[in-house]
Amino acid sequence: FLQECGADCAKFQKSELEHKFNKKALERPYTSEHSWGKTYGEHKRHLEFSHDQYRELKKYAEDIGIFFTASGMDEMAVEFLHELDVPFFKVGSGDTNNFPYLEKTAKKGRPMVISSGMQSMNTMRQVYQIVKPINPNFCFLQCTSAYPLQPEDVNLRVISAYQSAFPDIPIGYSGHETGIAISVAAVAMGAKVVERHVTLDKTWKGSDHQASLEPDELVELVKAIRTVEKAMGSPVKQLLPCEMACNEKLGKSVVAKVTIPEGTVLTLDMLTVKVGEPKGFPPEAVFELVGQKVKRTIEEDETITEQAVENYVKKGKC
Repeated sequence: FLQECGADCAKFQKSELEHKFNKKALERPYTSEHSWGKTYGEHKRHLEFSHDQYRELKKYAEDIGIFFTASGMDEMAVEFLHELDVPFFKVGSGDTNNFPYLEKTAKKGRPMVISSGMQSMNTMRQVYQIVKPINPNFCFLQCTSAYPLQPEDVNLRVISAYQSAFPDIPIGYSGHETGIAISVAAVAMGAKVVERHVTLDKTWKGSDHQASLEPDELVELVKAIRTVEKAMGSPVKQLLPCEMACNEKLGKSVVAKVTIPEGTVLTLDMLTVKVGEPKGFPPEAVFELVGQKVKRTIEEDETITEQAVENYVKKGKC
């Protein structure tokens, strides 16, 4: 359904559990309502896909025409994903300050998408300095590691801070909030990559589900992002072809406030601005008309046109 919703890539999380956790972490009792086992290790083993399952997912993604990758949650997971030939590596926030991991992952030569939850700007500068000389094809995602994420903890302005601090790499957003509005706002701020968790049912067991989008929400998010991308448009401000009809109908012109006899030198108190027929001088030219001489009588309420002004020369702006 991800492809039907318009997403470009399906991203999972891959862990080699004995390399991600030490023995005591795996043996820790896990009594959470979200638990799938008596210990954290049992819980994670229940949820973890095998290598063969990942190969099957990769093939299915290729068959339906969508990219497939995963967050490599430890160095051995990265080795497997490299062997799987994923299009890019996702670095989860928990490994962003894992500098040896970053070096080894960067040396694989694949593009990298690096989340920044739980990190400081100083750490992100270090990450940039480590990765950039090895592999220039990477981006940072603003991220807050809370599930679900409250709006007051999103800090979208970090996107702007990253754009200023790292102007030569793309900046994106990884969101764990509910709804789509904040992710759409991130795109309006210039986010080039958007990552969201997706579920088939938010009520399923597991803390991630309530911080995820259901398929209909993903459809709305993708539509909204594509609309915002179009709407970002050009930074050049000018009269557009689509505005011509409105300009013709309602655009104003300089009009004579009183009857102006032939040979009169125009002063500001002789002029006003109205929607005129025919079109004449645009309102922004009113000050340029002051001091100009008219070569015929202009009746009160008549539009002032170039043909009525003697030797009209448009003044240059300072």
